[in-house]
Amino acid sequence: MTESATASPSAGSILGNRFRGHVERDWTEWRERHFYPDAAAVPHDAERAWITRDKRNWAGIGARPALRHLVAANVDQPLLDEIGNLRDLERLELEWPTLASDLAPLLNLTKLRFLSIDSPRKLADFAPLLDLPALRTLLITNAKAMTDLAWLRGATRLEVIGIEGGMLSPYTIPSLDPLASLPGLRAFLGVSTKLADRRLMPLAECPALEFVQIACVAPRTEFGRLHAARPDIHCDWFDPDLPDTLFPRR
Repeated sequence: MTESATASPSAGSILGNRFRGHVERDWTEWRERHFYPDAAAVPHDAERAWITRDKRNWAGIGARPALRHLVAANVDQPLLDEIGNLRDLERLELEWPTLASDLAPLLNLTKLRFLSIDSPRKLADFAPLLDLPALRTLLITNAKAMTDLAWLRGATRLEVIGIEGGMLSPYTIPSLDPLASLPGLRAFLGVSTKLADRRLMPLAECPALEFVQIACVAPRTEFGRLHAARPDIHCDWFDPDLPDTLFPRR
C-alpha cells in the first residue's frame, strides 16, 4: 500500500472541511441526487437542490418552500429575487459567478445560517448581510469590488468568516483590525489572500477563535507572535518544521 493511500488527513484539513461545511455536502451525492436541469424538475417536498441558471430555467424555484439547502450557480438579480422567497432556507451557496447587484432579497431569509458567495462581480457592500439574525457562517470568495473588511466590525453573531481570493487572483486584505474582539468568531478562512499590513495580532483578540486557515500572509515572526499569544488556536503556519523560505519578509 502506498504512502498516499495510508496518509491521514491533517488536523488543518479536517478543521477546514468542518468549518467550510464540506462534511455536510458531498458533491458526488449532490450530482446524483440533488442536481436539477430546471426549477420545474425540483420536487415540491425537496429539501435540497442544485441548479445552474440557463436562460429562464430557474423560474419557480421560489415556489419550493420545503427547500432548506440550495446551491445555485450563475445567479443574476432575477434569480436572487426568486431565492428571496425561500423563507425557510438554512443554507445557500451562490456558486461562480454571482452576477446579482442587490443583496436585499436575502434579507427575507431569516433562518439562513450558512451563506457562501463566489465571485460577486457587481457587489461591493456586504454589510446588510449582518442583519440576518440566524447567520453564523459567511464565506465570500473573489469579491474584487470589496475594498476592505471595515464592514465586519459589526459581525458579532458570525462564527465562521471566510474572505478569500480566486485561484489566480489573490484578494488583498488591507488589515485584520476589523475582526479584533469579535465575540463569536471561531474560524477565519483566508486562502488565496494577501495582507497589506502583515499584522496577525488582531486575531489574538477574538476570544472564541480556534482555527485560522490562511495564506502565508505574514513573516514567520508574526505567526510566532500569534501562536505565543494564543496557543489554543490551530494554524498550519505555526509548524516549526516549515522552512523559512515559505514565509515573506517584511
